[in-house]
Amino acid sequence: MRRVGVLSDTHNFLDPRVLQLFAGVDHILHAGDIGLPRILHQLEEVAPVTAVMGNTDDPGFGYRQTEVLELDKLKFLIHHIVNPHQWSESVRRLLDRERPDAVVFGHTHKPFNETIQGVLFFNPGYAGKPRFGMPRSVAVLHLAGGTIRPEFLPLPESEGS
Repeated sequence: MRRVGVLSDTHNFLDPRVLQLFAGVDHILHAGDIGLPRILHQLEEVAPVTAVMGNTDDPGFGYRQTEVLELDKLKFLIHHIVNPHQWSESVRRLLDRERPDAVVFGHTHKPFNETIQGVLFFNPGYAGKPRFGMPRSVAVLHLAGGTIRPEFLPLPESEGS
């Protein structure tokens, strides 16, 4: 079984608990709105990182808008802004071309886990600084035998915030 850490919308803040929660993962996916590159450097101390640019990220940092990678014979498409129930033309083209098993996205700051037309659409939730009582979370995807089992990991404000 492989374990993949997933987070999004850190907005230049990495809760120290994330590094503990991701200890032992095989790979980390960051679905955008990263902040400064130091966020990814910290994550890379835990595992290899694949990240995409979010709508608030500086294009000068060189993050790509979309990444596609295969992990444990499963194809993942990572793209920051995706509406799982109403695909934009660009997302539809990506899905048609890449035929992923899972789409990992961010932007909404809300956890999402639903299979639509045979594709898992997954948003780990908001991992940035605590604000306005907004729930925060990251996730681990457990990959085994061609299946993906998501596990949301809350980041409550009461600890380490």
